[in-house]
Amino acid sequence: MKLNPHESTRREQTLLILVIIIFHVVGLIGLTVPSTRTLFLQIVPWHILLMLIVIVCSHRPMEGKFILFALLIFAGSIILEWIGVHKNLIFGNYSYGPTLGLKVDEIPLIIGVNWFLLIYSAGVLMQRTRIRSILIRVIVGAIILVLLDLIIEPVAQHLGYWHWANNSVPLKNYLGWFLVSGVMLFVFEKFGFRKQGMVAPVLLLVQFVFFMVLLLF
Repeated sequence: MKLNPHESTRREQTLLILVIIIFHVVGLIGLTVPSTRTLFLQIVPWHILLMLIVIVCSHRPMEGKFILFALLIFAGSIILEWIGVHKNLIFGNYSYGPTLGLKVDEIPLIIGVNWFLLIYSAGVLMQRTRIRSILIRVIVGAIILVLLDLIIEPVAQHLGYWHWANNSVPLKNYLGWFLVSGVMLFVFEKFGFRKQGMVAPVLLLVQFVFFMVLLLF
């Protein structure tokens, strides 16, 4: 029996959501068990790349402006991270550890992918709300990402994602996250993507749960 396009899309979305949940659960187990932690830290960049594939597969319709948006966020975030690491501007005084993989001039390339995933996921989440004002959607989305960073920071330092001078996260970091997220979410809004499914919002929610559980352990 041939599925209609709507039913096929729904099944694809469900499968992608299952991939997100399963791989984060496996990651949680791997990172919380001492004997497997080192191995799972080594595959963190590959996990992020898998989430990129999931999000790309979830976007409908696949179009040139989606690829352009992804490239803009990737390139823009790499530039901002370079300024942050080398000039101690925007976020504060920090440096990246080995966990996020391949670096170019001290900036792991996967961080640009991660910024795209966060911005896109928050953008789609706000897109699915009943908030009509672009400005309010941008502000609320930026606040959500700052709240996520509050949870991520202690975990990230412990697992070697990045390190802060004096092991202290400055208020400047959260202000920087809010401003950068706000600008990037505004760019998302201006691209005018068609309303998307629940895959990206689920990824964002799972990220909250993932880092909250790691924080507890």
